[in-house]
Amino acid sequence: MISHLLNTVGPVFLLVLVGYIAVKRSLFDAATIDALMRYAIKFAIPCLLFRAVSTIDLGAAYDWRSLSSFYGAAFVCFTVGLLAAWKVFDRRPGEAVAVGFAGLFSNLVLLGLPVINMTLGEKAMPAAYAIVSLHAPFCYLIGIIAMESLRADGRPLLDTIAVVFRSIFSNSIMVGIGLGFLFNFAKLPLPSVAATAFDMVASSALPLALVGLGGILTRYKLTERIAETVTVAIISLLLQPLLALMLCAAFDVEGMNRTIVVLLAAMSPGVNSYMFANMYGRAEGTAAATVLLSTCVAVFSVSFWSWFLLRMG
Repeated sequence: MISHLLNTVGPVFLLVLVGYIAVKRSLFDAATIDALMRYAIKFAIPCLLFRAVSTIDLGAAYDWRSLSSFYGAAFVCFTVGLLAAWKVFDRRPGEAVAVGFAGLFSNLVLLGLPVINMTLGEKAMPAAYAIVSLHAPFCYLIGIIAMESLRADGRPLLDTIAVVFRSIFSNSIMVGIGLGFLFNFAKLPLPSVAATAFDMVASSALPLALVGLGGILTRYKLTERIAETVTVAIISLLLQPLLALMLCAAFDVEGMNRTIVVLLAAMSPGVNSYMFANMYGRAEGTAAATVLLSTCVAVFSVSFWSWFLLRMG
């Protein structure tokens, strides 16, 4: 178990730790981390996803059983988190949606892709990219519709639909994925010089994003709502992968695809969880604390799931 952690999951979280320590020791300042994350999220990761989606075999990568297993578990966890915040922790409905969103939006890009690559290798990446490509549209669609439906100052339905589309299609990652689909469907080849340039940029995306994520985590603190934060972390790190594993069994998803689905479901909440809460001014402290706590605990929980799944075959 320990050797597995060091050889596969360990390097991913080590880069996060490097970024965290670099900021804490004042080797990087806030402006440097912001610039690093802007480069990674707005440029390098879109290039990575564009190249991946434009070249994969869509028919083989987009397996409805795997997608149903992952997103079915994610939706259930969103509902559980929302109801727990609303009924158990006495949150207002809008705040409960923001808390539930933290249990929905796993960190698939910054953590999930590197973990899959380190654990299973390049052969597993097309199926992982397929899940990632639908993640932001699915999560934001669910989160925004729930928020606009439940909060007291919600928008009319048509305005809500407009917000959903603006949020999705103004996202640079979604632009990269969309262009990848366009090139794939149209079978448009990239000139070799452009392909090489894209690949060079793409190769920098995940390492720099992991260091940047570590720097970002220094800005978050645990709040007084520790019980609520721990509950959402459990939903994200334990319940979601467990449900994904059960749904994989129900949909007869086995082998590498099962490992991909469950490992991605085991990722901690992403920074988008805080961004969503901040966008609506609801439960920002809990969302930030959940990102911090879950990412720290994920080094152990993800290692366990990786070890367990590989033992399953």
